[in-house]
Amino acid sequence: MKNFALIGVGGYIAPRHLKAIKDTGNDLVSAYDKSDSVGIMDSYFPKTAFFTEQELFDRHNTKMITSGNRIDFVSVCTPNYLHDAHIRYGLRLGANVICEKPVVLNPWNIDALEKVEQREGHEAYTILQLRHHEAIVALKKKIENGPKDRIYDIDLTYITSRGNWYYASWKGDVHKSGGIATNIGVHFYDMLCWIFGEVKQSVIHISTHDRVAGFLQLKNANVRYFLSIDGDTLPKEVAEKGGRSYRCLMIDGEEFEFTNGFTDLHTVSYQKILNGEGFRISESRNAINTVYNIRNAQPIGLVGDYHPLARLECKTHPFKWTI
Repeated sequence: MKNFALIGVGGYIAPRHLKAIKDTGNDLVSAYDKSDSVGIMDSYFPKTAFFTEQELFDRHNTKMITSGNRIDFVSVCTPNYLHDAHIRYGLRLGANVICEKPVVLNPWNIDALEKVEQREGHEAYTILQLRHHEAIVALKKKIENGPKDRIYDIDLTYITSRGNWYYASWKGDVHKSGGIATNIGVHFYDMLCWIFGEVKQSVIHISTHDRVAGFLQLKNANVRYFLSIDGDTLPKEVAEKGGRSYRCLMIDGEEFEFTNGFTDLHTVSYQKILNGEGFRISESRNAINTVYNIRNAQPIGLVGDYHPLARLECKTHPFKWTI
């Protein structure tokens, strides 16, 4: 049994990590979050020492270690801009680290963290759960066994509706979340680079507070993508049924189905890490480079080969500019 500490236990993604720690037969010995709305812990680890102040959390962990106990892993589920600092904390504590995606916001942060890994003698891993999805693994094998010089035409559409709260939270601040492409798209970019190769060219057509559309030329694919958190961009048939999200990946005009099979991918990720088969933070480099370049590029408008949904009207959010 491994002992875990968790930073950000009150966050949206934390329950998946709690479940993964529990399902892999391990224990959560300490947890920290600025918010005390963490009743979800009762369903998994009611005896965990919980703190709302970083200093007390750190003191508890240090006392545990100096008294002969151990903390094997620190799980990081905090806002994106804090990942770098919290990974460093876990490594310096003498633990390995499991960090939710995106592992960092800037490519050079990966280089700096690798130096900390080497200095401290511990390892940092990230969650790239789509690489464990059965349908996606099968697609990768199919592409690898196909013609080596073939270029595939891909349309990626991902729409996940968000309410007004989004803009008042850290997720609505591009400096903290990295923007739409980073916050909701980084795992899709990772998946595409993993299967079709590194990015050769990146063009941004539209980039606003609630959507981003662009074109990626990969080694073996041309990708048009559209990502949005605006419910008004949902397909009519989805909206009429009360749907709040839509995911579609078209490859050479055929839809690739991977809607199901997401339930336990965090648990699979944890098991792989515990077995020594996890994804180190360097594995995220292609995706982090991609979202960094998208975030810092100047949109060119509806020019060239753009995603059809890029033509949809973008409305100014009534609360976006008053926060």
